[in-house]
Amino acid sequence: MNVNDTTSAAVLDELRRRPADRRRLLFTGATIVTMDPGLGVIDDGGLLVEGDTITAVGRDLGAGDAVVVDATGTILTPGFVDTHRHAWEAQLRRIMPDVDDLGGYVMATLAGYATVYRPQDMYVGTRLAALTAIDSGITTMLDFSHNSRTREHSDAAIEALVDTGIRGVHASMGPHFGAWDRQWPGDLTRLKDRYFSSDDQLLTLRLATLATEEIAGPALAYGHELSRVAKELGIGVSVDAVFGMSSSEAVLRWAKDGILSPDVTLIHSTGLTSEAWQAMGESGTTVALAPTSDAQIGLETAIPAIDEALSVGIRPGLSIDVEVALASDMFTQMRALHAIQRMRAVNAAYGTGRQPSRITTHDVLDFATLQGARTNGLAGVTGSLTPGKKADLLVIQAEDLNNMPLNDPIGTVVLGSDARNISAVLINGEPRKWDGQVLDVDLAALRSEVHASREYVLNTPAA
Repeated sequence: MNVNDTTSAAVLDELRRRPADRRRLLFTGATIVTMDPGLGVIDDGGLLVEGDTITAVGRDLGAGDAVVVDATGTILTPGFVDTHRHAWEAQLRRIMPDVDDLGGYVMATLAGYATVYRPQDMYVGTRLAALTAIDSGITTMLDFSHNSRTREHSDAAIEALVDTGIRGVHASMGPHFGAWDRQWPGDLTRLKDRYFSSDDQLLTLRLATLATEEIAGPALAYGHELSRVAKELGIGVSVDAVFGMSSSEAVLRWAKDGILSPDVTLIHSTGLTSEAWQAMGESGTTVALAPTSDAQIGLETAIPAIDEALSVGIRPGLSIDVEVALASDMFTQMRALHAIQRMRAVNAAYGTGRQPSRITTHDVLDFATLQGARTNGLAGVTGSLTPGKKADLLVIQAEDLNNMPLNDPIGTVVLGSDARNISAVLINGEPRKWDGQVLDVDLAALRSEVHASREYVLNTPAA
């Protein structure tokens, strides 16, 4: 079946008539930005998806019985990977767009709104965040779910990820403030048995924790006990609020105690000492940067720690963080980091005669895809258009008004594109956005649920 319209309804109908495990879909004529170092960018290329997997990338691929999509005038890229987002907050989007510091955010959101969330509010916020992620090309999202007040709150957050079809990483943590059941971290065993029993599924589980005791006390701070829990369960660890001298000292303790590793992700990592960075680099610890969060909210130095990471051989992932104050999409994160790092590089070299050391658009797209997947523990699954990996990919219109003419495909993705240019999103081979619309969502019903949840949260006194 040949269809000239890249994402026509006829293609979608034909695909959905076929059993998911026997679907074959061939994109032809596309500019394919694989983000695989061995494959690079392929002009006028083809990409074959069989079931949930990419099976071939190149030129002149045989179609056989595949549904064929003429993707001329488009760019195919891996889906973006968000390494850290507090998804439950989504119904409070931009409620504090000009928040001045971390304390302002913590007191308003974590000590206030969070304390009245019901399980259904967790579900609504997480589902809204995940659907928005899909719309803007994020196919994998780590939900740092730090409002797990009861078992039911955790279940609701996970079920929201399931219901959207996103490749979700549920990173579970108890809340900072207010009453809760103290079921965490013990409840992680139940969660793993109930929702994460298979290694070949869309969802994965991580333990979420904080760097130090300063914000919420010792129970939530990373150390031997939480490291032991994660190792016994065979899951990774995501550590938030990694800032400044106290976190630097903690990093050195963790290194000495042998609880830093590639299975541990340190989030933000602003204002750390060179000794802490050296320990992180030597241990293979991964880093999740939050470019707009660091700069806009003013976290520690307020400078995303990209140069510090690269100096010790760490290529970080990127993340959204909190939608209560920040943008929801990965394009913004890439552009912010690209601009901030290049500005700093030129400023540091100004008047010295030295050549600025600047990152590139390829670098930030790498951070947003392949390195994000590695940071989330999914490097073998997603992050590049490599045969054998799962089919998590975007179709980006390169001849739309804001992108034409196509001169540099990576530059176009990073600096030119936004959600309106994404005509299709596949996750695990399943179409989740098609013809520019997120699929299988009753938008009116969702809007009603979001507004009702927001009104409840805003009008209920903090517990």
